[in-house]
Amino acid sequence: MGLIKAGLGALGGTLADQWKEFFYCEAIDNDTLMVKGQKVIGNRSSNTKASDNIISNGSGIAVADGQCMIIVEQGKIVEVCAEPGEFTYDSSTEPTIFAGNLGESIINTFKLIGKRFTYGGDTGKDQRVYYFNTKEILDNKFGTQTPITFRVVDSRINFDVDVSLRCNGVYTFRLVDPLKFYTKVGGNVTESYSKETLRDTMKTEFLSALGPALAKLSNLELRPNQIPAHTSELEVFLNEELAGEWGERGIGDVKVAINPPSLTDEDQQMLKDAQKAAMYRDPTIAGATLVGAQADAMRAAASNSAGAMTGFMGMGMAMNQGGVNAQNLFAMGQQQTAPASAADGWECACGAVNKGNFCAECGAKKPEAPVADGWKCSCGALNKGKFCAECGAKKPVGAPLYRCDKCGFEPADPTNPPKFCPECGDRFDENDAK
Repeated sequence: MGLIKAGLGALGGTLADQWKEFFYCEAIDNDTLMVKGQKVIGNRSSNTKASDNIISNGSGIAVADGQCMIIVEQGKIVEVCAEPGEFTYDSSTEPTIFAGNLGESIINTFKLIGKRFTYGGDTGKDQRVYYFNTKEILDNKFGTQTPITFRVVDSRINFDVDVSLRCNGVYTFRLVDPLKFYTKVGGNVTESYSKETLRDTMKTEFLSALGPALAKLSNLELRPNQIPAHTSELEVFLNEELAGEWGERGIGDVKVAINPPSLTDEDQQMLKDAQKAAMYRDPTIAGATLVGAQADAMRAAASNSAGAMTGFMGMGMAMNQGGVNAQNLFAMGQQQTAPASAADGWECACGAVNKGNFCAECGAKKPEAPVADGWKCSCGALNKGKFCAECGAKKPVGAPLYRCDKCGFEPADPTNPPKFCPECGDRFDENDAK
C-alpha cells in the first residue's frame, strides 16, 4: 500500500504543480530587508494544491521599483533581476504541459512522476523566490555613549590639541549587493528578514568607524562646530571605514546627518582661550584691547574710594610695569601691514613688488640690471672686465660697444643693441658705437 500511496501522491502532486504560478511582492517597508515571494492565488484559482516551493516552467514573476528578485533552486541562486517589470521564468527544471512543446512536456511530466515516486510522492526539490529592498533604509539613530577623541588643529597659530566630544544623529544605508546579503546574512528565510536583526551589530560597527572617520576629518583643520557642515566628507570617510565589514554583507552607500557635537566645559573653555590668545597675535588688536583696558582703568581710578589721585597713581604704576604701550603695538601692526617697497626688491611691469627672481603675481622673470660699459657673455652673464665672472670666458675681441648718440641710452647688452633706441626711437648704427 505504501507504493500505491506514493504513486498516487506523485501523480497528484505532479498534476497539481502543472499550473503556472505568478509571484509578486507587496511594498516592502523600511524595516524589512528581504522577504520571500508569494504566489498569487485568487478565489477563482484552481492552483490551490500546488507545492509551496515549486516554480513551474513559464511562471510569471513581477518586480517593482526599489526591489531586486532572485530565484533559488536547491539552495543555489539561478536567476537575478533588479529591473522593474513582469518576467516569465522559462528555465525551470519543473516541467508543465502549459509551456513549450506539448508532446515533450508530457514526456517530461511522466519522467517527473517517476522521480517523485522515488521520494514517496514528495517533490524532492526546493525552489523559492526572494525579494530584496534596495531602497534607502532610513531612520537609523546613533549616539556616542563614551566621548570620541577629536584632534583640533590650526597650523596658522601652531595650535594642536585633542578634545573629547559626544555626537548623535541618524544614518541611512542600502543593499548595494543583494547576492552577498543573501549568501552572507539572509539565507533561506521562511518569511522575511528585518533590519532589527542587524540593528545592534550595525550600530556598534558604525560607532567604531565614526572615530577614525572623524580623525580623518580633523586633518582638514576643522573646529568641532564645523563638523555638521562637512557631512559629505564625513560620509566618504565612513564608507571607506565600513567597506570591509558592511561591504562583505552587501551593505553600503552610507549617508549621515549629524547634530552639532558637544564638548566638555573644560575643552570649550580651552578652545575659547586659545582663540582669544590667537587674536592677540595681531599687534593692532592687542593695542586696541589695551586702550580699552586703560579706559576702563581710568574710569575705575576716577571713582576710587581713596581718592582719584591715589587711583591714578596705582594705574600709572601698573602701566609702567607692563613693558609695552598701545602706541608701540599700533606701530608694530603698521609695520606688519605696510606694503613692500621697491627698495626692498624689484618692481615688475605688472606693478607687483618682489624679492625673488620671478614675479609672484604674473610669473615674469626679474629683469637683468644693465652694466654700463660692459659686455654680455654667451652664458648670459653681464661683465665689465676682460673675463666672464660666471664661466671664465674671455671678452670677445673687436665687439663694439653701443650707446645711443641722441639720449645716451645704453642697452643691457652693449655689444648687441636693439635696432631702435627704446628711449628716443633713434636707430642704432655705426655712429652709436663707442
